[in-house]
Amino acid sequence: MSIKILFIGDIVGSPGRAAVKSLVSKIRTRENIDVVIANAENSAGGSGITPRTSRDLFQSGCDVLTSGDHIWRRVEVIELLQQEAHILRPANFPKVTPGRGSTIFKTDTGVKVGVICLLGQVFIEAMVESPFRVALEEIKILKEETNIIIVDMHAEATSEKVALGWFLDGEVSAVFGTHTHIQTADERILPKGTAYISDVGMTGPYDSVIGRNKDRIIERFLTGMPTRFELGTKGIALCGAIVEIDEKTGRALQIKRVQEKIKDAAPVSDNEEA
Repeated sequence: MSIKILFIGDIVGSPGRAAVKSLVSKIRTRENIDVVIANAENSAGGSGITPRTSRDLFQSGCDVLTSGDHIWRRVEVIELLQQEAHILRPANFPKVTPGRGSTIFKTDTGVKVGVICLLGQVFIEAMVESPFRVALEEIKILKEETNIIIVDMHAEATSEKVALGWFLDGEVSAVFGTHTHIQTADERILPKGTAYISDVGMTGPYDSVIGRNKDRIIERFLTGMPTRFELGTKGIALCGAIVEIDEKTGRALQIKRVQEKIKDAAPVSDNEEA
């Protein structure tokens, strides 16, 4: 028996949430998906998570939400993390910080899926412990209940993501890279059975510069002057990856990239996201 998991890359603002709402149920049905995991750290106005955006994503078919370096951008997330077991902050933040870095989701058929959220150290402005060491600690705990473990490695440096993939090969079912918003084409199953991809991509407006209004970004590069980084609104797509896993061993059987578009959504101001 096997289980299929859809992992959705960084959801950016209302365009990203619109893509999830429009496409997740269709993908679940078409691909026989058992669990949906999504990185939601940019779901509120392009930066942070709120009770409202998390509720929207759960209602649209997501089962577990991960995050990254923008997790603390909204003050209301502190209470949210304390109340909701399936919204994760990076596990390698100090243990005194609110929330948790891993969780176990139980499917309708009783299969348990462990999820770990990690934050890279290279080029990231955050006081975190080594994701490599913390990953082993979290895996040890989760393996008391399940061999199926999914890791979200939210990191800037591709080298750090690749290194973690090799480090955890055979220890977890899949390592999904997030954060850079550009889907990579290096999906594969490593020798000991761990599925890997450096970045699953962004879910949001692709007529943009990694989710932001392209004209404002180009202006900044041309002038060097501060400018408001507004969200893009067009070319909306859902990006991610689907992994099939052996229920007994936790080994990945196959992995494939996902990139599906929806019709352009109407522009939404940042104020709606606040």
